[in-house]
Amino acid sequence: MTMGSAALVAAVLASSGITGTPAMAQVPFSAVRALNLARNLAVQQNGGLSLYRPAQCMFQTADAGNECLVSMDEDGFVFRFLGGIPGWEQFQMPASVETEVRISADGRTVEEVLYNGPPRPVQPVD
Repeated sequence: MTMGSAALVAAVLASSGITGTPAMAQVPFSAVRALNLARNLAVQQNGGLSLYRPAQCMFQTADAGNECLVSMDEDGFVFRFLGGIPGWEQFQMPASVETEVRISADGRTVEEVLYNGPPRPVQPVD
């Protein structure tokens, strides 16, 4: 595409109301901070990255669709996730640790480690 063609495409898109970037829901910075803080806490409490890796969901976005995010409200964020030795998910090995942690609403403070131990049995949904 020549420079003239690119300018023409940009002008057409601008006049049509179509933008060049897809619309994405914005995740609040507090949610990103909370996710990072919860993940880093679990890594520290479980021996560091050479011994422990949290579930992949703790490396994804902190939006409401994240399976590790149990709740998000004015009281803060609660994350529950599994972890294990490096490569446990990739090699389809069982998790060795479950972590549940409450992070402040601003994402800056660990309010409480609710659980950090062997994986608990999955509770049926009523």
